[in-house]
Amino acid sequence: MNKLSFDQLSALSDTARQSPRMRMNHNIHTELSDPVQRLSIAMEPDTYIRPHRHLQTWELLIALRGRFIVLTFDDHGVVIDRAVLGDSESVIETPVAGWHAVLSLDPNAVIFEVKQGPYMPFKEEDFAPWSPAADNENHKALMSWYRHADIGQQWPGC
Repeated sequence: MNKLSFDQLSALSDTARQSPRMRMNHNIHTELSDPVQRLSIAMEPDTYIRPHRHLQTWELLIALRGRFIVLTFDDHGVVIDRAVLGDSESVIETPVAGWHAVLSLDPNAVIFEVKQGPYMPFKEEDFAPWSPAADNENHKALMSWYRHADIGQQWPGC
């Protein structure tokens, strides 16, 4: 039986705060080749989740601790859906090939992710072409925009 204790969530959050990316994951699945990927991800508010999509799978998100803004976009970067996971919503599923991004609102927040495997590393084409890369300082402006972005709005940087 696999378990994930509250103490493990706290330790994962501690590790995330020490990480340059301000996030850290703990896999429940045992192999990257597993047909179902299941992982908890500790995410601090300063971590950048670049808008991306998974061409081969849906993605299910559950808030274990804290709140997260989850945005979905059309191909041009217009917000087509918005939710606050852990507040107004408890579970969100993004469809196959749906552009999406996540923003942690709270310190020590942990999200649980489930998607079809095997694990596939991101390629540049998996990231929204209108979004800044993590090494581009404009990503901070995008993250700030996430907080207030509403359905029908487009990031001004597009």
